[in-house]
Amino acid sequence: MRVTRELPTFAAGEVDVSFVIKGYEEVVAADTAWNEHSHPWHELLWNEHGASTAVVGTQVWCITPTLGLWMPAGQLHSASAVAGTSYRAHFFRHGTVSVLPDVPVAVEITPLLRLVLERLGEPDLTARSRSVTEAMALDVLRPSPRALLVHLPTSPLLRPIVDAVRADPADQRTLTGWATALGCSARTLTRAFRAETGTSFARWVASVRAQHAVQLLSRGFEVDVVADAVGYRSASAFGAAFRRTTGTTPGTFRPR
Repeated sequence: MRVTRELPTFAAGEVDVSFVIKGYEEVVAADTAWNEHSHPWHELLWNEHGASTAVVGTQVWCITPTLGLWMPAGQLHSASAVAGTSYRAHFFRHGTVSVLPDVPVAVEITPLLRLVLERLGEPDLTARSRSVTEAMALDVLRPSPRALLVHLPTSPLLRPIVDAVRADPADQRTLTGWATALGCSARTLTRAFRAETGTSFARWVASVRAQHAVQLLSRGFEVDVVADAVGYRSASAFGAAFRRTTGTTPGTFRPR
């Protein structure tokens, strides 16, 4: 069963709020999708456990316990999470100053940031302590140099490739094979991928596979099973490719 939740669209700062930072947590009981919407406040999305996805235009972001996503106020986005995901959201009042940009960006959920955000959830926190802790949270928020991000090409030429690879990340067809199937040259596809995604076909496929792998790893699948599911001949080959793409090991995303 898949549940769809409808949320409204707000412009940045449209709703006046009393909080500076406010936390929210929920464990979704069923596979859940949120329609395209926006908030009047900034939002930091991350998970206590499990992996979820946010879509901003043609960008697909994967959110995990160690890699969050900063969503600026007023930014249209949709989202989804599989059953059992414990997702976290921290809302930041519009106008709050931080080093984060006014565009979606990955945020490292460091042990320090996690502790600071947890402290903000303590019910007996004094006003002074809350103010100090909020300032600390804003001080340690930093964009991450790594992101589980896939840019989705939208041209009719590349759409069949996008649909096939996202449906089956283990698809082994090369760019030459796709060129033959689509009746064009490999050079044409190479140029199109570079123009629409900013990267090569091979790197784009690796990113799609990494996102799919994180979803499986976060649900407890063994590394060798995940490797096979996303098209690698061995766990070691998968691990090497995963590290090149994400900057970390597959074990980072498995439940502890």
